[in-house]
Formats: sequence, C-alpha cells, structure tokens
Amino acid sequence: MIRAWLVDDEELAIRRLGRMLEATGRVQVAGSSTDPEEALAQLNENSVDAVFLDIEMPGYNGFELLRRLETRPAVVFVTAYDQYAVRAFEANGTDYLLKPVTAETLDRAIAKLERARAVDPDEYRLMLARLTAALDLSGRQYPRRIASKLGDRVQFIDVDKIPYFFAEGKLTYAVSAGKNFVVDDSIVQLEAKLDPGQFHRIHRGYLVNLTSVAEVCSWFGGKMVARLNDAAKTELPIARDRVRSLKDRLGF
Repeated sequence: MIRAWLVDDEELAIRRLGRMLEATGRVQVAGSSTDPEEALAQLNENSVDAVFLDIEMPGYNGFELLRRLETRPAVVFVTAYDQYAVRAFEANGTDYLLKPVTAETLDRAIAKLERARAVDPDEYRLMLARLTAALDLSGRQYPRRIASKLGDRVQFIDVDKIPYFFAEGKLTYAVSAGKNFVVDDSIVQLEAKLDPGQFHRIHRGYLVNLTSVAEVCSWFGGKMVARLNDAAKTELPIARDRVRSLKDRLGF
C-alpha cells in the first residue's frame, strides 16, 4: 500500500480524491490538509510515500511547499491548469493529474508511484528547478520595501533593514531600527512573498532575516533560540520542526 497525503485548498476536491484513492485498494490516505502551512508541518513530522499536491493555493503554491519540505516524497500534482507544463517532467516519481480527476488518469499515476517509491535527492532538486523554470518563477522579483499604515500615513520600510517579523494577537509587525511597524500581511503571506534566500520562518509567529542571525543556541528544556546581531541581541524561539531547515539555510 502506498501511504499518501493530500494537499488542496478545496475541501471538496480533497474528499473526492480521497474516496477515489481508497476505492483503488492500492493507496492509504494517511492525512490531508487544505492549508499549505499546516501541510508542511504535518509532512515534516509524518513520513509518507507520496503527496497528491495542488499547485495554486493561498499563502504559497505547491512548488514552494516542496522546496520547504525536509523529506522527499514522490509527487503527483493535481491541477486545473494545463499550462503548468508538468507533462514535461514525468520522471522520478513525479506525475500530474488534471482536474477533474478520472479513474483512468488516477490509475496511471498510482502505477507510476508503484514503480518509483524512492526519489534520488539530486534528481528531486533538479525536478524542482525545471518546474520552477517552466513556471518562470526563477525570475521572480521580490519586494524591496514593505508598507506600514499608521492612520492616514503609509510608511515604507526597506526589507534589508528588517531583522525579523513577528505576529502578536491578530497583528503582524516588522521590526526595524528598534521599532515595530504594523504590516498587512500575515507571517505565512510574508514567507511566500519575500525572498526565501533571505527570510526564513523559524516559528509559527516569527520570520527572520537570515543575515541578522548571529548565533543559534541551545536553551532550557531542549529548546533552541536564534540570537540576532542587533544592539539588543534579540533572541527568537526556534520551533522544533524548523531547526533542521534553519540549519540547512545557514549552512551548518
């Protein structure tokens, strides 16, 4: 049996695909998520053989989710958009299903998964690079400034001068020059919007500028913190499921 996880922002689409997969008797649906953020956390904690993944989702898309995964499951893209050209990358356990999914195309995808359980890490990264190029995501322009509204005024803050963002209650703040500025986007939205080579989410409520991290330190109770290079030597908590990815980003 192939253990699979389903990710799609449409609940009805997940239910329909789940029923179809279970009916084949060849796939066990280990779980599902309509929220990419939740899916990422669950997939990093639960090993599965394959992910049936939507491409266009709020927050960040399927390709961005894959880049943040610490594991490398086989992938079946489930999309309504033929122009994503996923047909060109039917290799290394990767396949696609056009919505609405049919029994015939589903059978083809499952057969491919059965033939390719293991995914070579180098080929996996190459596959993502090719898909990114096909979508022209590699030339994506990231914002250099972030807007902060204060009454009738709108201030613009240089992204390079923001050591971190944090969420508190229902608000999200950008920290710059020791001051907190309210921004419209959530932490998840900022993670998807900003350059992933510069900013990394280390906790549900914290997005840190990697250039601002001076140290990563062990803390009480097995916890870890990121100590920044600002004047206050700010310490930010690192969630357990984010430690490995942060180390990868920082190169140690």
